[in-house]
Amino acid sequence: MAQEEDPKTRGEAVQDDDEPDECVCATRKADNGTATGDRTRQTTASPRAPASATGAPAEDTHDLTVNPTPLQSLTETLSEPPPELNEDERQVDWTRSFHGLSAQAFSPEQIEVLTAPLSSDDIEIKPDGIVYLPEIKYRRILNKAFGPGGWGLAPRGETIVTGKLVTREYALVAGGRLVSIARGEMTYFDPEGIPTATEGCKSNALMRCCKDLGIASELWDPRFIKKFLAEKGRELIVEHQTTKKRRKHWMRADDELKWPLQEVAPQVTRESAGARQFTPRPAATNRNGNGNGNGAAPKS
Repeated sequence: MAQEEDPKTRGEAVQDDDEPDECVCATRKADNGTATGDRTRQTTASPRAPASATGAPAEDTHDLTVNPTPLQSLTETLSEPPPELNEDERQVDWTRSFHGLSAQAFSPEQIEVLTAPLSSDDIEIKPDGIVYLPEIKYRRILNKAFGPGGWGLAPRGETIVTGKLVTREYALVAGGRLVSIARGEMTYFDPEGIPTATEGCKSNALMRCCKDLGIASELWDPRFIKKFLAEKGRELIVEHQTTKKRRKHWMRADDELKWPLQEVAPQVTRESAGARQFTPRPAATNRNGNGNGNGAAPKS
């Protein structure tokens, strides 16, 4: 019977059971190919633990901790530097330019649209008695006069955010020329409301710019305001159904009071207040007098 040849005589490597299985690990890495290499580069592995006494390779442990993305403050991202314009191109930098201001009057048709009297149905009343025109109706008038795309608002500076206020300056451009400049402002009560306040600031600037075009000029006339409130408005004493607080409340006469407000006192008008007659209190009667306040002495 042929004797089995010792592997050591053929020059083959004999692995000791007490040593780590390095050859096996190298063979597995070679068989896995580039896919394993790519996966290894994408995943950060922790240091490999030493092999056990039996020679079995230790399991890989990966750090799966997710680093949260730091939150950004809205107040730090609203500072926008002025745009850099190319001097070789013909364009207007509306952040600094006054191009076309008072160069020419608008056409008679456009002037008629801009200065047309407001309809009483378009005017609203705030609870504190201030009359106003909703900002969307300013845009409708501008679209009717210049057409959609024929006008726009250009920022003139950075957005300024304070603890409770958002403000920014805008320029109203119509027909490719500057019409008016105004600064808008809007308050907010929570940092999450800053985006909404930024949009409200833009609408507030638009309303102020439209004054130079004669749009809704009646709303800055004190006599018109008094007449409109007397004819179309009413003042009530209302109570909040949750907090039970009472206050004065202005509203249009054709509007309905909504919950949680409820009327608790009738409307007080100047006519009803003037109709009240003052009744003087009778003079006190002297016990020793004649009742007319003269205090005549009794007869002896």
